[in-house]
Amino acid sequence: MDNTQEQRQRRDRWSRDASGISLVRPAFEPRPIRFSAEPEPVAVDVARSALIIIDMQNDFLDAEGWFAAVRNAEVAPLGGIIPRINALSSAFRGQGAPVIHLNWGVRADVANLPANVVDKGSSCGQIPGYGDTIASGDVLVEGSWGAASVPAIDQADADITVFKHRLSGFQDNELDQILRRLGITTIFYTGVNLDRCVFATLMDGCFQGYDAVLVEDATTTVSPGYVSDAILYLIRLLYGFTTQTQALLEAIETDIGETA
Repeated sequence: MDNTQEQRQRRDRWSRDASGISLVRPAFEPRPIRFSAEPEPVAVDVARSALIIIDMQNDFLDAEGWFAAVRNAEVAPLGGIIPRINALSSAFRGQGAPVIHLNWGVRADVANLPANVVDKGSSCGQIPGYGDTIASGDVLVEGSWGAASVPAIDQADADITVFKHRLSGFQDNELDQILRRLGITTIFYTGVNLDRCVFATLMDGCFQGYDAVLVEDATTTVSPGYVSDAILYLIRLLYGFTTQTQALLEAIETDIGETA
């Protein structure tokens, strides 16, 4: 079993022997699991799956961050999903499956952000937005405190961090190329905010051909409950499946444990 990102990446390399160069990549040994989900139970191959953790960043979750200090969002409840995200990331790492931290990380000059991002984020200049400076630092600028994952989110050396510049994590960055090189076909989605960056990324991922499973209790939002209900309805109807953390963890432990 491949247990590091480096080993997975080496699968996507040419090889040489005495007869010349081979372009044949080694196949992944399937590691299927089946778990309860909506609208019906589903089986996936963990060997071809990745866990994506979206926007668990200081500017969204910390009381000194942009969401709370500038946009007056009630961010304290958002941290409730952290233990479940950490449990999932530990389980995925244990199977050698990629864990990807997908965070906002804009240019300081926001030169690549269109008006519909810059001006919606700042209420058309009425409040500080992307790239602006507030008491805690520059808002969601790559390398800033606000763009960093909150300390309570577990990160390992083998994890991959990808910065995004849109609500969708598949726009204007390298996420798609990384996933394809790692041989990923199924993405498990966690993080905040469900109705914003999580849903936008999930939809875009489906448009790119990736299978989608949302881990319901490992994602949340500051929006009213009826908004989440609508998003869950649409995911189940149009895009993929939703499941719960415990169902997924038990499937990984039981199904893979029985075949190990």
